[in-house]
Amino acid sequence: MASGVLTPTRSEVLSLLRSLLRTAGDFSDYNIREYAKRRTIDGFRQNRHLSDPSTISAAFSEAKSQLEIAKRQAIVYNLYAPKAKSVMEIKQ
Repeated sequence: MASGVLTPTRSEVLSLLRSLLRTAGDFSDYNIREYAKRRTIDGFRQNRHLSDPSTISAAFSEAKSQLEIAKRQAIVYNLYAPKAKSVMEIKQ
């Protein structure tokens, strides 16, 4: 790497994806949980074809910061989450 930019390995990227999806699952509200999952998958699909090492590194760093934000939001949101379930979660 002549430019000195360290690109994440495939296993690091997949680990980050799994962590983001796991954190999305921590939200108690169905709508927030599904939005976080969908947003995570869409973000990774959007960046799938990046080839420039600095762009890849920047996207990876952004995803890591989003993971930290999502972890904090999940904790705070679960403190004040409504007790009623979503229509999508009610089993008939």
